[in-house]
Amino acid sequence: MAFFGAALLGVALYYQYALGDEPCQVCIHARLWVVAFTFIALIMLIAPQTSLLRVLGNLGVLIAGAGLFERARYLYRLENGIGDGSCQFQLGMPDWFSVDRWMPWLFEVRNLCSFTPEMLFGLSMAETLMGAGIGVCVLALWTATLDLRR
Repeated sequence: MAFFGAALLGVALYYQYALGDEPCQVCIHARLWVVAFTFIALIMLIAPQTSLLRVLGNLGVLIAGAGLFERARYLYRLENGIGDGSCQFQLGMPDWFSVDRWMPWLFEVRNLCSFTPEMLFGLSMAETLMGAGIGVCVLALWTATLDLRR
């Protein structure tokens, strides 16, 4: 899970810095969810393996995956003109969580929401992230089920 999250962030940064596709507010929200499940996975790798910690870790990954899916779905609906909503040119986080000021290279909003770039198999980035969110949720549920059987 940690490797998958790092790969997703690597792809996002490649699209931003190598290809020039600047991230919008919702894209940065999606990155935050990716960082969340990646961070949880890294903690789970080094933490002592207790049942309670595994349940909490799987729950955290499930929530982060659902958050990623929701943000990607919101972006998909915006780019296809079927959603109600808008996108701002600022991240919109409270001052105590100003990640866009702490790490602008990763979390700074640089564009308004519009069309996301095409990725593998002709899917847009929003569609790919919806699939990634579903995959993360399924993996968290599957892992939780395995843990409960022990």
